[in-house]
Amino acid sequence: MTTVTIRDLEIAADKPFKLIAGPCQLETLDHARMLAEQIAAACEAVNTGWIFKGSFDKANRSSLEGKRGIGMDEGLRILQTIGQEFGVPVLTDIHETAQCAVVAEAVDVLQIPAFLCRQTDLLLAAGETGRAINVKKGQFLAPWDMGNVADKIASTGNERIMLCERGTSFGYNMLVSDFRSLPIMAETGYPVVMDATHSVQMPGGQGKSSGGKREYVEPLARAALAVGCAAVFMETHEDPDNAPSDGPNMVPVGGLARILKGLCAIDALTKGY
Repeated sequence: MTTVTIRDLEIAADKPFKLIAGPCQLETLDHARMLAEQIAAACEAVNTGWIFKGSFDKANRSSLEGKRGIGMDEGLRILQTIGQEFGVPVLTDIHETAQCAVVAEAVDVLQIPAFLCRQTDLLLAAGETGRAINVKKGQFLAPWDMGNVADKIASTGNERIMLCERGTSFGYNMLVSDFRSLPIMAETGYPVVMDATHSVQMPGGQGKSSGGKREYVEPLARAALAVGCAAVFMETHEDPDNAPSDGPNMVPVGGLARILKGLCAIDALTKGY
């Protein structure tokens, strides 16, 4: 089994799980700093390593009315600052091949959005940066198909790959989580991440934006750790109902410490540490 090392974090199936957390969209430096302070406190209380996540652009909004983000230049400045101030790795999405090398200079982990997980040129360009890559499994893919996705990245010589479950399309505006996908994707040898927030999303469910059921984020995260995974992806915000995007499936940051306490207990039981 591969261990992906990101700064001082070791992400692997047999290691204590790591948390990937932050807002869906970056808003301001002060806002990112406020969230990072609360995430850091929650993780320190249970001795959990973490990665700060924030997107500078949301390129797949449901409609033109959806807020895209603050842009790459400002977003990367914020991510670099958070990484330096808190001493943690930072992660963001990329959408185009031209972004890969530039973004890789500023962040520790490049994330491939689910809708783009089969875009060969994007995967190759991301792999060539040498950065760790977190690939979201497309809502349209079977878990065993992610082996081909990983092979594309690994062909560049970069095996710092994580495969991320985020639900599978189940009819219109609905996703379902098949927990068999976690051990199936783990058969590739790469660490598996459970995206508990986007798995409860209802794509396009509000007409011009996506809906979601945030009350199911914690149960799905608990189930994933009971099955076994290397990391949990969980978007968070101080006021999800008024967040610029994906509010219905983000968890309030004030409740993160309580959630993590339960997740750590399950992870320790599953992995025997």
